[in-house]
Amino acid sequence: MQLSVTFRRMEASEAIKDYAADKLERIKKYFRDPIRAQVVLSTEKHRHLVDVNITLHNGLVIKGREVTEDMYAAIDLVMDKIERQVRKYKDKISSHRPAPGPELLVHHEVMEAAPQTDEQTPEELKIVQSSKFFARPMTPGEAIMQMNLLSNNFLVFTNADTRDVNVVYKRRDGNYGLIETGRSAEDRG
Repeated sequence: MQLSVTFRRMEASEAIKDYAADKLERIKKYFRDPIRAQVVLSTEKHRHLVDVNITLHNGLVIKGREVTEDMYAAIDLVMDKIERQVRKYKDKISSHRPAPGPELLVHHEVMEAAPQTDEQTPEELKIVQSSKFFARPMTPGEAIMQMNLLSNNFLVFTNADTRDVNVVYKRRDGNYGLIETGRSAEDRG
């Protein structure tokens, strides 16, 4: 397994790095194929944050994040969370094959939440975050699995059947929603 450990706002420690590597070895019992893992360890005041990003051989990504008062406890908790996700989806993950088709570039922007006034114009809204990513081809079921593995509330993807950009999201009632985009009649014909 390729492992990258990054220390942010804290002194690098071989003991913590080795501890994280040992905990990540638990994932290998579920997947024999080589996988890539990135671990980011950081501190903020008295909080210890651990972000783990694991990319599997088939392109699926598993993410976890934990914040505690102790770095070792945070590593334990995040790896427990990831292992639960892997056990839950093990069969689906193992049988997942990336769908053929183009990865579409998606641009995501977060706008500033300004107080709403009747006089506010769209030009006055300010972008506070901008990112680009590729919407990989997959079925809606695979997209829901990937969204859960990432611990996200939504996922933008390219529908493997229609080749359109779709969004799956987790509803407040615990169910899932699907937003399907489509081409105009002029584009289809």
